[in-house]
Formats: sequence, C-alpha cells, structure tokens
Amino acid sequence: MFVANRMTKNPITVDITATVDEAAKLMKRRGVRRLPVLDEDGKLVGIVSDRDIMRVAPSPATTLSRFEITSLLDKMSVKDVMAKNVVSVPDTATIEEVALKMSTEKLGGLPVVSSVGALVGIITETDVFKTFVDVMGLADGKSRITLDVEDKVGVVKDLAGIIADAGFNINSMVTCQMPIPGRCEIVIRVDAENVDEIQEKLEAKGYNVTHVAKIG
Repeated sequence: MFVANRMTKNPITVDITATVDEAAKLMKRRGVRRLPVLDEDGKLVGIVSDRDIMRVAPSPATTLSRFEITSLLDKMSVKDVMAKNVVSVPDTATIEEVALKMSTEKLGGLPVVSSVGALVGIITETDVFKTFVDVMGLADGKSRITLDVEDKVGVVKDLAGIIADAGFNINSMVTCQMPIPGRCEIVIRVDAENVDEIQEKLEAKGYNVTHVAKIG
C-alpha cells in the first residue's frame, strides 16, 4: 500500500509571507492541524502546525485583549515560527515507511512530494491509523485468533492449511517476534462468527491458541 493512495491530495497550504494570525484562522476554518508553507515559486520551504502557533501565542492568563492578541500575531510571520528543515516523503513510499519515519522522527504528519519535488499531498497519523483499520478489515467485523508458536519455516503454511481444511478463508495475518527467543506471536483474522472449530483443529495439531475475540 502506497502513500499516494492514502494521503490527502492537493493539501491546504499557506504562503511564506502570511502572518501567524492568518495561518491560525486558516487552520481553524479548514479543520486542519498543520499547513505546508510554500515560497513565491510554489516550492515547499517549511511546515507550520497548531503547536508552533500555540508556542508563540500569549498565555490564556494574559491581560492582553483579544484585539491586542490578534494584533500581536498579525505582526509575526509564518516563516518565523515554521519548521524549516521539513521531513517529507515521496509519493512512491510505502505506508510502512511513513509509519516508521513518523515514529522515529516523532511527527504527526508529513508533506508528500513528487519525483520533481513538487508538493502533491500530506499524510498524517490519522491516515496511517485508517490504513491499519482497513488492512485488518476491522470495520467489517472479523474474528481474531492469536497463537504463540515456534518461529520456524513452514508454520504459516501449516496454519493456513488447517484453517482452509476447516472451510474458512484467512482475511489477514500478522507475525510478531516475542521476547522469548525462538517464539513468535501470530494474529489471524477470519470472517467467521464462531471459531470454535478452527480453535479445536489448531489445538489438535499442537498449536497454542492464547486469545480469541470478535472485533468490529
């Protein structure tokens, strides 16, 4: 799954000459938390977030009037508060790469650029969460089976065969390494209301089913 299919295309942007007050009002009006900043040539030169604006805005305990606050923010330029070293991703990147970069850099959103460096979208943590929900098919309602298995060649093939023999199709499968060397956790999602038969067949083959739940 690629960023180009999950990002918000044609994102709302702000000009580098805009004031902080203009950026704040634009965010509020359009319901967004961050704005890519473009220069006069349309090149991505920064990104400003609601946190950047909160950082420079007067404290709620200030004695300044609303007019004075607006006047103060209207004198400050976006270029003075924006993040200049923009971390961006190409539109050919995978959603996994984006999730890793966001986690590593501790970022809630990333501008997406084309092969020629033009801004084509923005992808946020919300988009990544939605992708996770879609990939797992959670909204459709799936039964989740968790197993503690030996980490060896052929386990996934064996599990798939057992579930197929029970007459069910695997909708998704995730494998995670466990702290115990040589063990891994496998989460399987199937489109079934009752998975008692699957659980019985798995346990009959010596597999340790640690958890079963219906999600969605």
